[in-house]
Amino acid sequence: MKVLLINGSPRQHGCTDVALSEVEKTLQAQGIETEILWLGNKPIAGCISCFSCFKTGKCIQNDKVNELSSRLDEFDGIIVGSPVYYSGPAGQLTAFLDRFFFVNADKLAGKLGASVVSCRRGGATASFDRLNKYFTICNMPVVPSQYWNQIHGMTPDEARQDLEGLQTMRTLGLNMAWLLKCIDAGRKAGINLPEYEQPVLTNFIR
Repeated sequence: MKVLLINGSPRQHGCTDVALSEVEKTLQAQGIETEILWLGNKPIAGCISCFSCFKTGKCIQNDKVNELSSRLDEFDGIIVGSPVYYSGPAGQLTAFLDRFFFVNADKLAGKLGASVVSCRRGGATASFDRLNKYFTICNMPVVPSQYWNQIHGMTPDEARQDLEGLQTMRTLGLNMAWLLKCIDAGRKAGINLPEYEQPVLTNFIR
């Protein structure tokens, strides 16, 4: 079992990394393999609504979206981390996620999802809510913790002083490890993913 942790902060070793690293340590202690993917600090293009992925199965913009898409079978869970900018996740992260989830909706179904956010003071729950919507539109069970998954601090050292935030990350790691093991046990017992109906799209203007 393996979990991918996506660091969507332009700072590779900032506060978001403190949060993700705390989750990662807990997952590893529970016997879960992990990998942290830092998206970097270069611009990431957003979706241009060309729908070419419907025909080819990959994004027309050949970058990290396609690189990660080709490896999706390796991962049983995905945790997305972001700093808070104006009460929302980082722009380059949402540009990445818009395209990644659009092209991989079917492949992501059944994988566990979770998000973590870091902020100095406010905007954490709005950002947390935005990120979780990527999971809930793709049939991905969202892993909970003891509080909303947020850590506070202006610097990594300050974030490490947020004892409740760090504990929230550890609890998230424990819950994800437990659910992954439950799913694995169910699969071995013959319990498979649901067979979903073909999606029905209802437009409000006709």
